[in-house]
Amino acid sequence: MPGIILSDSDNFDYALRKFKKQVEKSGILSELKKRQHYEKPSIQKKKKEAAARKRLMKKMRKMQMM
Repeated sequence: MPGIILSDSDNFDYALRKFKKQVEKSGILSELKKRQHYEKPSIQKKKKEAAARKRLMKKMRKMQMM
């Protein structure tokens, strides 16, 4: 659970930026978006395979550039 400790001299904008950074780093928002709607296991598998293909193609393009 992300949280920040503030001192008296810290302003609200600084604290908010720091908190948002911790939330993003912990992956809470991405997990929330993923769980917002139910996905059947078959659709999850298809998305996972598509992401793997996309990573592979990106890697291959990068290797061809060199």
